[in-house]
Amino acid sequence: MIITSHFFDAYLKCPTKCWLRSRAELSAGNGYADSVCAENEAYRAEEFARLLASFPENDRAIASPSLQNLSDASWRIAIDVRLRVHDMEARLQAIERIPSDGRGTPAQFVPYRFEFANKLSKYDKLSLAFDAFLLSEVLGRKVGLGKIMHGDRRTTLKVQMSLLAGEVRRRIKEIVVLVSDASPPDLVLNRHCSECEFQARCRRQAMEKDDLSLLSGMSEKERKKLHGKGIRSQISTRRTMR
Repeated sequence: MIITSHFFDAYLKCPTKCWLRSRAELSAGNGYADSVCAENEAYRAEEFARLLASFPENDRAIASPSLQNLSDASWRIAIDVRLRVHDMEARLQAIERIPSDGRGTPAQFVPYRFEFANKLSKYDKLSLAFDAFLLSEVLGRKVGLGKIMHGDRRTTLKVQMSLLAGEVRRRIKEIVVLVSDASPPDLVLNRHCSECEFQARCRRQAMEKDDLSLLSGMSEKERKKLHGKGIRSQISTRRTMR
């Protein structure tokens, strides 16, 4: 199984979503999820153009470069870069190459992500860190910085990759275990469900089992505590409370 950025992004939001994607599970569709995806894509296209316009015309921009071209000293910005190494694959939205200052230091490579959301989460930073991890593996050198351009104000957030590298490795190991299992993980509804293509499928199953995660006011900690006592449904919870 190839661990892709598509799986990695999904795992951060919901292990069940990651497992279903790894099995190429068909979804019933989700209009809101589709609109969020379309809005993100439109934002990325606009920011791609704006980023390219920020570089002098004589600086070369390349689209979908080969791995050999990554070491080419003539480009400054690359768009839609696909990388594959060690059974992992990522599609980097953009990479900026900062030339060496001529003092014996190598050129720097900075991966970019574009998100239309005004407020970023740790998951956005981890997704960028996954891109940086694969880029580092391909280049054989450290990638210390990444950037996320986001929101109505076109804010650019600089992210230090070294602070997230350890968690990225841990998450990759968890995903390998997850997708290797023939059975899906325990179903848990969460805030991401409204933006997920599998929302209808998971909610239907949760209702069939009267799952505790249907109780939006119950925290994850409370739910795990009840699971530890063998209580997994709302009916069982009500009986226990009597």
